[in-house]
Amino acid sequence: MASWNSGPLELTYELLGWFAFSCWSISFYPQVFLNCRRKSVVGLNFDFVLLNLTKHSSYLIYNASMYFSSAVQKQYFEEYGYGEMIPVAANDVAFSAHAVLLTAVTLFQILIYERGTQKLSKVAIGIVSVVWLTAAVCFFIALRHHSWLWLLSCFNTIQVFMTLVKYVPQAIMNFKRKSTDGFSISNIMLDLSGAIANYGQMVVQSIDQGSWNNFYGNIGKLLLSLVTVFFDTFFICQHFVLYPAKKTYKSVALAEPEDDIKEHLVSENV
Repeated sequence: MASWNSGPLELTYELLGWFAFSCWSISFYPQVFLNCRRKSVVGLNFDFVLLNLTKHSSYLIYNASMYFSSAVQKQYFEEYGYGEMIPVAANDVAFSAHAVLLTAVTLFQILIYERGTQKLSKVAIGIVSVVWLTAAVCFFIALRHHSWLWLLSCFNTIQVFMTLVKYVPQAIMNFKRKSTDGFSISNIMLDLSGAIANYGQMVVQSIDQGSWNNFYGNIGKLLLSLVTVFFDTFFICQHFVLYPAKKTYKSVALAEPEDDIKEHLVSENV
């Protein structure tokens, strides 16, 4: 297993990793606190939460297995060379475990808080069912030949696919409501910061090793960052440009006194 060539780059790698972990981990709390304060989950898309739970669960399986399993690491080195470093860091495992926990908490909030007329769609339930059925089939195929690295690549593919589809329901819901009220933008800002730091971490490791196998060996982590940046930027655009809630509230607040003045003038004329 390869070691770091540069101490400063190794430190930068660790700092970026734990910064990404902090941003991504903290990003779950604004939505949880918002739900608690409002005692409502209206405005939060339930499909997004369910798909997100599946995504983070598959990512946890990949990260934990790659980081802790010597059998998986052996197959990785045989595939990419013993001079390479494994593409998963401790912060990746910590984030995945925390993400599964907090997403499960959010899903529990959906069960106990006011949710209006919204419910899980059959499409989302169908996607999750097919994904886990596919994962089970892949497990039994891998079990026969002990192809654990191949199995993890399947879970990595699943998490990339789920990352692609999980944001879509919330984006469509915001568009239909012409509002992002009930959906925490703080979550998105932190999510974006974590994605950028996560990508930077991969770049630093590749520069130190003089090899881009880090990207090829963990294409899921790369796509995770890029897709997250795209959708988070889109959500920020929805919140601040397309559906700016604060401006709407101000305009409503300013309209009310004007109406009161008109009613007062009318009563005086009468």
